[in-house]
Amino acid sequence: MTQPQQITVLGATGSIGLSTLDVIARHPQRYQAFALSGFSRLVELEALCMIHRPRYAVVASVEAARDLQGSLSAAGLGTRVLHGEAGLCEVAAHPEVDAVMAAIVGAAGLKPTLAAVEAGKKVLLANKEALVMSGALFMQAVRRSGAVLLPIDSEHNAIFQCLPGDYSRGLAQVGVRRILLTASGGPFRETPQEQLAAVTPEQACAHPNWSMGRKISVDSASMMNKGLELIEACWLFDAKPAQVQIVIHPQSVIHSLVDYVDGSVLAQLGNPDMRTPISHALAWPERIDSGVSALDLFAIGRLDFQAPDEQRFPCLRLSRQAAEAGGTAPAMLNAANEVAVAAFLERRIRFPEIASIIDDVLNTETAVAVESLETVLAADCRARELAEHWLNRPRRGEA
Repeated sequence: MTQPQQITVLGATGSIGLSTLDVIARHPQRYQAFALSGFSRLVELEALCMIHRPRYAVVASVEAARDLQGSLSAAGLGTRVLHGEAGLCEVAAHPEVDAVMAAIVGAAGLKPTLAAVEAGKKVLLANKEALVMSGALFMQAVRRSGAVLLPIDSEHNAIFQCLPGDYSRGLAQVGVRRILLTASGGPFRETPQEQLAAVTPEQACAHPNWSMGRKISVDSASMMNKGLELIEACWLFDAKPAQVQIVIHPQSVIHSLVDYVDGSVLAQLGNPDMRTPISHALAWPERIDSGVSALDLFAIGRLDFQAPDEQRFPCLRLSRQAAEAGGTAPAMLNAANEVAVAAFLERRIRFPEIASIIDDVLNTETAVAVESLETVLAADCRARELAEHWLNRPRRGEA
């Protein structure tokens, strides 16, 4: 009998990680959790280890590792607990691992995701920031190692499904005119622009269609999430920024489309449930049951589309500018956004100031060519310093 594929889930306690474990649990003959990581939700990680009994677990610190190791050992589990970035890289590149779900949010996912790529793994990429930051380096590592890179973002997974199998020859060579990247528009799609300064973190995190973590929910509200996805799409599908058009689609039923030169437009539809792209990538090129209910077109009734408003959502404009500038600009965009979103969630700034911080960072620091991972990390660090400087500057009315 064929042994189950061994799956490392980086970011197991987040929404993508939990959905991945749900799909794995539905197919115990095919998949087995090899390693789980969770840096802040340690109680949840312990519970997941009890259920899925992985070989390894990874946490943030030595102290957390010691505590979790004690709990799991007392329960009779043989799970070995590692810690830190080194632990993440170890379970991502482990020789016995078949596939890695890269679902750590933000820049923290870059090194372990690259470790999985460099080890030639099947990498299920949910951490868009890794590709946004390191772009050319990341794709060069994929080609060099022979890793299989499969997109998990519902939009990029949809594009992948709608492209022909030989799209790596170039979009023009396979008759693709453009990629249509759909966006729900988030919770503030119809909020009057003058009211955005008063919106709260709770309102920003109340996504109308998807259940996501707080950081990505704010990114969706500002549409930075779509800006990062535009950059990601350029790298995944070797597209120019001008070939990627963003389309507001409030129902989140069409996950993206591909427009061909003969007038054909292929779309991938489905209920807004991340188990669909996860199961597609896990089983690719086969298909398996994901647990997602069948799409009921009669219940949906209508599908709406509109152009995005870059006045309301300046993060879209900033993302496209960073994509066109290239080099370290996308890494700086991402870093500034991470600092700004954290400040908004802490109620230190107002919602529109997220874009103000990013704009200031991109205008202060000139992008340079990416020659190494060190170049990327230096740009990330510098952008965070500039963003923090913006946050700490005297405000009008302050002494």
